[in-house]
Amino acid sequence: MSGTAVGLLGFGALMAMLSVRIHITMAMFIAGAGIYLVMNSGMADGLLYTLNNLVYARLSNYDLAVIPLFILMGQFATHGGLSKALFRAAGTLIGHWKGGMAMASTAACAAFGAICGSSLATAATMGQVALPELRERGYSGKLATATLAASGTLGILIPPSVPLVIYAVLTQESIGKLFVAAVIPGIVAALGYILVIRIIVSRNPEAGPAGEKASVAEMIKAQVGIIPVLLVFLVVIVGIYGGWANPTEAASIGAAACGVLAFVTGGMRWKGLSASILGTAHATAMIFMVLIGADLLNSALALSQMPTELANWARDSGMPPLAILFAVLAIYVLLGCVMDSLAMILLTIPIFYPMIMGLDFFGMSQADKSIWFGILALMVVEIGLVHPPVGMNLYVINKLARDVPMKDTALGVMPFLASDFARIILLVFVPGLALWLVHALG
Repeated sequence: MSGTAVGLLGFGALMAMLSVRIHITMAMFIAGAGIYLVMNSGMADGLLYTLNNLVYARLSNYDLAVIPLFILMGQFATHGGLSKALFRAAGTLIGHWKGGMAMASTAACAAFGAICGSSLATAATMGQVALPELRERGYSGKLATATLAASGTLGILIPPSVPLVIYAVLTQESIGKLFVAAVIPGIVAALGYILVIRIIVSRNPEAGPAGEKASVAEMIKAQVGIIPVLLVFLVVIVGIYGGWANPTEAASIGAAACGVLAFVTGGMRWKGLSASILGTAHATAMIFMVLIGADLLNSALALSQMPTELANWARDSGMPPLAILFAVLAIYVLLGCVMDSLAMILLTIPIFYPMIMGLDFFGMSQADKSIWFGILALMVVEIGLVHPPVGMNLYVINKLARDVPMKDTALGVMPFLASDFARIILLVFVPGLALWLVHALG
């Protein structure tokens, strides 16, 4: 049996294990170990040696220290009540429009994503803050829950983003350039969701009634309250891309600043601090276990030569590069129905990345192509978080709004998914959407 066949069988076994709900970490360990044993005629020595080296290499990687720091920054923002200030600031500006408070929820999710980096945390935190306000103002449960579920995905699109850090580590790409490249697509995503809300309330005004207009004094006070949060975002992003701090140092500064803000303005005390530390430890342990499982699987697939063979096949098949790209994106959408965003990035990038890098898209350089595909992959992974039937954000919001049937929330996100697909098509044909700011600051 050829190495490629072994790799394909191993990958098929992995998908079968995921379909019966075996945890992604164990599924990747089992599939990777199986491929290794077949390729080495059942000899376990090579497998144990490789696993030992992979664990040491992964856990001693200084670049990955940025992950727990960004998670801690998000935990401080979550437990420190910073989300309330962001929602209040957006609400005083546009809450008097039809659907204005739903739009304010989207804007607040985007701003919260700038200091969080997690979609589930953004959806859960902003849901707790915004959902009672939306229901009190007479918003339909369908629009309220769908808005928060969809807008929660901005947590991983607006930098800093943990999946983008993972992509950077897997592809040896610059974290700073990826963060800068995600800024404009993230803003476009938020504006797209706001447009969707506008269209919905124009067709059904009762779904999102207008509220009272805030006074000028209230507006100014609310905007002043979010200046520290904006400064944290600027320090992290500008610090990384400007070169005066590496990603780990910038994340350390951001985490410390969020912690101070949470204590001073958010009212976080020792209970919130301990919850933040424990939450960070739990999330970090989970991510690193998945990383080690992915390392073993990817090393085994590299031994089988499957990714290389697939890349060669894609290059020599004669198919249009865009056709291959859209096939890859479609696979991401399907995978999003059965697994989370981090697992998708870890599982697919080592397979799809060489394939995409071997094709020509609009004459782009390899460096530009790497950044462009990273943002594309992140945007498609984002869809999986709200795509029925297993979109995690749907369940997070549904737990907060048990009076709203899951069916209503799932139907309510469909217009937002249409906006997502339109944005992906736009980015495919207009790569400058992600690359312009990178070049402008370069």
